[in-house]
Amino acid sequence: MEVILKEDVKSLGDIGDIVNVAQGYAKNYLIPRGLAAVADTKNVKAFEHEKRVIARKADKLKADARGLAEKLSSLSIKLKAKAGEEEKLFGSITAMDIAEALKAEGFEVDKKKVVLEEPIKRLGSHTAAVKVARDVTATVNIEVEAE
Repeated sequence: MEVILKEDVKSLGDIGDIVNVAQGYAKNYLIPRGLAAVADTKNVKAFEHEKRVIARKADKLKADARGLAEKLSSLSIKLKAKAGEEEKLFGSITAMDIAEALKAEGFEVDKKKVVLEEPIKRLGSHTAAVKVARDVTATVNIEVEAE
């Protein structure tokens, strides 16, 4: 039985794919949960239209995300932390600290979107990646100073 996927299904495919599955799997699992619809001509045409609308919205969101990424990339955050000898910090600067500093600057960023290769444990200049959207990432400069 051919169905159109309405959502990404891990073992089958992505949104909009037309896949061939067992009739019982389609009728008992995919269709009742809203993951798929029967691939008849009416549903295919409706889904193609919906796909074009979604693509336009996605393009607009991606353009907005790129603008936000440019603003974030030009931003330099200054954080203060207690430091000991040899410019080592007591503790570390984490993704949560960076997210809070970005919030103070007016950017609402979830701490899960801030990517650090490793926690910052020294004074000086560092960078962190911020995932703005699926394919859009910004690099934020971080200056860590002693308190």
